Amino acid sequence: MQIVFMNQMSRNDGASDENSAQVWIGEEEGMWRLGWRDIEPDGHAQDDDWYEGSSWQELLCVYRHRLTMKLSEGYRPVIEGIFHEPEDSKGKNHAALKLQCYSELYGSEELYTELCAWRRRKAAAGRKAPYFIASNRVLRLISAFTPQTEEELLQLPGIGSNKAAEHGADWIEMTSKLERITAFPLDWVFRQLKEEEFLSWLYKQKEHKYKQELENYRMSRTMLMGIAEGLTLDQLSQNTGMSRRDLVEHLEGLEKEGYDTELLIRMELESMPDTEQSAIWKAFEELGDTFLKPVMQRVYGQEPAAEGGMEQRYERLRLIRIRFRRQHFEKRDAV
Repeated sequence: MQIVFMNQMSRNDGASDENSAQVWIGEEEGMWRLGWRDIEPDGHAQDDDWYEGSSWQELLCVYRHRLTMKLSEGYRPVIEGIFHEPEDSKGKNHAALKLQCYSELYGSEELYTELCAWRRRKAAAGRKAPYFIASNRVLRLISAFTPQTEEELLQLPGIGSNKAAEHGADWIEMTSKLERITAFPLDWVFRQLKEEEFLSWLYKQKEHKYKQELENYRMSRTMLMGIAEGLTLDQLSQNTGMSRRDLVEHLEGLEKEGYDTELLIRMELESMPDTEQSAIWKAFEELGDTFLKPVMQRVYGQEPAAEGGMEQRYERLRLIRIRFRRQHFEKRDAV
């Protein structure tokens, strides 16, 4: 096997000798391999194979995900700048990220739980999704820094004047009952939060992102292979465990990336009358393709749908919208 990439890693946990490791990529007869090697102080090595296969793209997805796991554990590259440095750690969002990091590591769980309960009540009363009221990030910040005036609230990233005016009184009512040991402004956070602590937290955030990226890549590959084999949405659902709705949404993403999904769309719309398809197409031309509800109302009006029929109608609208957008982009590229 030919090693095409390797970097030395090290971690000092403060309780023992420095831990050493290597991350490497190799190639042999068209197959890619990726692995991690832990090197004991006595020189013995323990290997962990991360990937073996023919897809360079999949290897990169696995590499990013598994490497961020190691970086979040405290490993650092001996040779800097070769791979995967934290892009945001010194950027314009540096201060906001540090405040977020501190709030997740040192916030009050008791206050956070109380804030989440408040959000559930607000969401239920307003018939809104909880995240429309306030994000977990905002509630974490409040739980850590306990702002007790509107001016202090506005110093927290993610809280603007509208949010403060809408919910600030409720938040301050909860925080004002607590004894606060920290103060505003929050410059002290940047001195108190250790850089290694912040970097490990930052890599932990990226770990989730790259895990999703890997899962998305593998799902796309499974779907494309299924489409090439002539599988239906029901068959793909059985193979992947995903609902038909999620599969159609993923199908839209594949089209945006330039993949051909027409074979599956044609099979799914085969039983749909041409007149109904034409009416939907015309509605997209007249109303645009951003929102589906106006198109649904234009085509079907108040016509009741059978049990499960409304979901089927929306599914078919999405499938026809894929065709509509594809033709729109083809015409635009031809100009």
